[in-house]
Amino acid sequence: MGFDRRFTIGLIAWIGALVTALLACIAAFATPGLGAARIVALAIAAATFAGLWRHVTRTNRTVARFLEAIKFGDTALQFDTQGGAGFGELGASLNEVLGRFRADQDRVAGELRYLDALVDDMPVAVLTVSAGGHVTLANKAARRLFAGEHGTLPEDFASYGATFARRLANGSQGEELLILNIAGRPQRMLVRAATLERLGQRTRAISVQPIQGTLDAVEMAAQTDLVRVLTHEILNSLTPVTSLASTAADLLGDPDLSADPRVGDARAAVETLARRAQGLSNFIEAYRAVAQTPQIKRQTFAARPWADELARIFAAKAPEVPLAVEIVPDGLTLDADPDLLAQVVINLMQNAAQAMHAVDQPRLALRLSGDSKATVIEVEDNGPGVPESLRQDVFLPFFTTRAAGTGVGLNLARQIVIAHGGAIDVTDAPDGGALFRIVL
Repeated sequence: MGFDRRFTIGLIAWIGALVTALLACIAAFATPGLGAARIVALAIAAATFAGLWRHVTRTNRTVARFLEAIKFGDTALQFDTQGGAGFGELGASLNEVLGRFRADQDRVAGELRYLDALVDDMPVAVLTVSAGGHVTLANKAARRLFAGEHGTLPEDFASYGATFARRLANGSQGEELLILNIAGRPQRMLVRAATLERLGQRTRAISVQPIQGTLDAVEMAAQTDLVRVLTHEILNSLTPVTSLASTAADLLGDPDLSADPRVGDARAAVETLARRAQGLSNFIEAYRAVAQTPQIKRQTFAARPWADELARIFAAKAPEVPLAVEIVPDGLTLDADPDLLAQVVINLMQNAAQAMHAVDQPRLALRLSGDSKATVIEVEDNGPGVPESLRQDVFLPFFTTRAAGTGVGLNLARQIVIAHGGAIDVTDAPDGGALFRIVL
């Protein structure tokens, strides 16, 4: 690769000018009485030499500026091949290489933007812990899950669970099922941790995946399957018993057999058996509702008129129990099945009224609150409350603590709430009594 023609012509011109200027200087110094001419000749010679030097070193300066720009990541710069800088083929090759490098850089930047968006929008919460112990909420799911958390150290997350905070701090890897206190209630989370290399430093990535809703749905499915099988098998066994008992009662009612008093006793016993078998069949048939998954028909509706209607229904059934309704904000709207959700709330309020039958001054409160993240419905009473040992059992099918209870209401309520993608639990009210909380 040699000099280009423009550079060569320029170089010859500058050398010729310098030679001419030097000859002029020699002539000026050789001729007496030309002091001013000598100064001018020296100035011209110096200027010509400077121009020659600039022309010779121009390519070096251009290359140096080009490499300096690349050093600082400026890939928009083009190698100057104009103005007689020389090495035109070199400049063209460097510009071609730089173009490819810029295209690769744009492709890598686009891939990084895609990966950043993928991580930021993935439904699983991701946290990163630097080598120095700095905790960062790495995506939207993490910022939603740990809403309002501005801490940057593992101990700042102790409010969600001491075990989780230790997991952030101790650098352990693998996966673990933890219970975290999220939105005021315990939830099961699948926590995974892995170690990555980032810019030469070790960084831990921790994913937190809520699985409480999945576990609740699986539990409900298992319960409904169990009830469906049991009711089917029991009804299959009871049907012939009921039929045969009715047939035997009819046969024993034959007047020809009425003379024997033992036949009357036998007929009474068989009729009792038939009635009880039929009653048990009706009882089991009624409980088949537990085995039916609720069909949710979602719609958006205003909370205030919906809650006022529930209050009127409750007042008609239990006028002796005062009900306070609170809605925050006042214009709150709900996204749910209004009929099924009303069934849940009315059931909770009726249970509360029955629990407060021995209370001198019963009080019942229905509170609705919500924001863009969740809606919370609370039913609070000042009755005896629910013992902590029974708080999970009360939602099981057929479990009841009342002599006349069926054990179906709270289980159906839980099924409806879980079908909405929510959760229901019970805890102690601040002033005593029970507090049922629904989070949608």
